[in-house]
Amino acid sequence: GIVVDPKNGIQMAISFVVGALCSAVAGYMGMRVAVEANVRTATAAEQSLESAFRISFYAGSVLGLAMVGLAVIGMSVIFLVTGQAHAVLGFSFGASTLALLAKAGGGIYTKTADIAADLVGKVEIGIPEDDPRNPAVVADNVGDNVGDVAGMGADIFDSYVASTVAVMLLGASFAETLQYQYTVIPLILCTLGVFASLLGIQFVRVREGGKPGAALNRGTIITCIIYIAMLLVLVFLGHVNMAIFWSAFVGIVAGVLIGFTSDYFTNDQHKPVQQTAKESTSGSAITIITGFSYGLISILPSILGVVIATLISFNVTQASGLPGVYGIGVAAVGMLAISGMIVSADAYGPIVDNARGIAEMAGMDHEVIARADVLDSAGNTAKAITKGFSISAAALTVLALFAAYAEVVEANGMAITISLREPLVVAGVLLGATAPPIFSALLMLSVTHNAFDMIEEIRRQFREKPGILAGTEMPDYDRCVGLAAQGALSSLVLPTFLAVGLPLLVGFVLGPDALGGFLGGAIFTGVIFALFMANAGGLWDNAKKYIESGKFGGPGSEAHKAAVVGDTVGDPFKDTAGPSINTLITVMSLVSSLFAPIIAVFHLF
Repeated sequence: GIVVDPKNGIQMAISFVVGALCSAVAGYMGMRVAVEANVRTATAAEQSLESAFRISFYAGSVLGLAMVGLAVIGMSVIFLVTGQAHAVLGFSFGASTLALLAKAGGGIYTKTADIAADLVGKVEIGIPEDDPRNPAVVADNVGDNVGDVAGMGADIFDSYVASTVAVMLLGASFAETLQYQYTVIPLILCTLGVFASLLGIQFVRVREGGKPGAALNRGTIITCIIYIAMLLVLVFLGHVNMAIFWSAFVGIVAGVLIGFTSDYFTNDQHKPVQQTAKESTSGSAITIITGFSYGLISILPSILGVVIATLISFNVTQASGLPGVYGIGVAAVGMLAISGMIVSADAYGPIVDNARGIAEMAGMDHEVIARADVLDSAGNTAKAITKGFSISAAALTVLALFAAYAEVVEANGMAITISLREPLVVAGVLLGATAPPIFSALLMLSVTHNAFDMIEEIRRQFREKPGILAGTEMPDYDRCVGLAAQGALSSLVLPTFLAVGLPLLVGFVLGPDALGGFLGGAIFTGVIFALFMANAGGLWDNAKKYIESGKFGGPGSEAHKAAVVGDTVGDPFKDTAGPSINTLITVMSLVSSLFAPIIAVFHLF
């Protein structure tokens, strides 16, 4: 069981700091390499598509492998030193808190600049996307690194650690004889995943005229196959329960399928994007309604994937004599085990996006920019797949954390009943259901508020320095970078308070049962909002790119203007609010588990 003990508190605090540090170091390494690589990628694109792809993908794999490596080392060391699964909870909370700040802060930063640059540059003045005359162009490119490299890395780092910790906590509640084995299994599953990713990354290659997107998908599928083979070896040589294999297997398959459904809704080869682009010819309102509706439909396949993975892993594990919830956790760990490969493909996106920007700002040849565009569109699809993947993994993770929360409360001698017949629980569910929408609103309002200030600043520069558009004066890039950074930092206070404060408030006032309901409600609306926002945003973005490739009147047409409006609405959806929600749910679940021993004893009702 788990007892409140001051020594545990000190261990927890140290482990919290270590968790935040590991996540920060991985993000820092990823950003450093991304910044170095985007110039090299632009230069390499002068030679061939192949070398540009190789540089950008290997640079992305630095973040992918640093992240999983640091996570596994950090968790293993803390577990070895303290011998307690509970101490690793602090590591997870540290990683999640950092992820919340990195993802929400980075998301506000990058979209403030992006929206301002697009609305003044493309719509008002009609200059291209990465034109150096636009004062916000540097802030926009910096934002790609902040939000998409560091932010996304921290976000998956957080799900990766949280799922492992949830399973370790569940394993620690087993009978004495099985306890150690089932506490260590999740760490072993992660370690195998690191090696599978290392091998899978070697298979990602593109020949001249090849398709980068296909290469990334091939790498993912090969990584999965290697990982499944490793699991089989583990089960037979390590005499591990076969249910562990099946649960992890179901998790991997669900993860890949969910990734491909995001691809269907956000890739311009398929109907949703083409339909949205086509209907943009009748104005921006129709663009938004169409994209919004497809975004809502896109929730279903992913939720089905999560539901099927949950039911199969639960029942298989239950049948083998272990608690079924443990299986759900293992499915989440299995899904996230190949994160090394997934994050590598994801970090490749912003690197090629920036390489394209650099090529345009440096006035490189048309064919260089065309090559960069090919790389960039594969990067966008990779980003969409990663988002679907990380959201569904977070959904499974939080289900496991939910079970871990109940375990912690029961270990402290409180019976917990989360039944919808109890008015307190219903109150908790309803309160929990409002957290993700309000959190999203706070983040998106910050984006609009900050973008408003930046748009004023850009217009001021164009007004006061007419030489900027003529190309005789330099715009003041620093002002825009400063505005984005200040705005993002000051906007973080309220959302962070919401994530940490709300569960504590509900727990201390309404008690552990209501807090259980609160987590349940937040999981349901959180997953739905996150999926909808990620997919709708990606769809609008690619509908705009589809029109820019010369369809339905091409750039500058009425359809293009409508699509730019859709894309601008989708920006904070897919890059600020959507991906931050899964971190929000994880943080709320971890706070609840950490404070459960105290809440079990002190609460008003």
